[in-house]
Amino acid sequence: MLKIVDIESGYGPMQVLWKPCIEVAEGHITSLLGPNGVGKSTLLWTILGAIRPWNGQILYGARDVTGLPTHKKVDLGITLVPEGKHLLSGMTVHENLMMGAYRKEAAHSAEQSLEMIYELFPVLKERTKQNAGLLSGGEQQMVTIARALMTKPQLIMLDEPSQGLAPKLVGEVFATVEKLKEEVGLTILLVEQNAEASLDAADYVYIMHEGRIKAEGKAEEIRQSKDIREAYLGV
Repeated sequence: MLKIVDIESGYGPMQVLWKPCIEVAEGHITSLLGPNGVGKSTLLWTILGAIRPWNGQILYGARDVTGLPTHKKVDLGITLVPEGKHLLSGMTVHENLMMGAYRKEAAHSAEQSLEMIYELFPVLKERTKQNAGLLSGGEQQMVTIARALMTKPQLIMLDEPSQGLAPKLVGEVFATVEKLKEEVGLTILLVEQNAEASLDAADYVYIMHEGRIKAEGKAEEIRQSKDIREAYLGV
């Protein structure tokens, strides 16, 4: 579904990405692992179009979308759940969710999307009239993911969805990620530092270091490679 070919990008004169190549298969969870500061988030923002690539290609389906602006990519079904929750804390859960249905197509099916979201996250239905800022950390992350679902994506990119959460809540978030694949049928590109949880969820894994892909393979292959784990994941 998504193919990244030799992408180079960065900030001003500082190059961050040095020709990483990845493929995200339709209906699969693909994880991008690596420590802080190696370019994972930069790659996601480059895919979305918020950072313009210097060189390389971004292919979505059979289409070259390298130069498309962000809103055009969202229209094609690509969305990003950025690192951090970024909720409108003074607004209710329902109001935060409806902010995601800003596209004409999404607005027309907003009620249907809400029904799906409340089936996935029953607790959000219970909290629908509550201010988002009063929710627990795990519930806030659910709202963040659910708001992205309101755009009716086909490919959802998740940037550190378990960041700052207690271990029990991390498990809940990753259970949600797997639901998005199994029950909603989404394709997922997952950026995470929690290597163990990410390996449990992923179908295929890429390891990034210093803006380059250093290793890749099926999740179980990465898990069983002591050299890769020790060199790049610290586990």
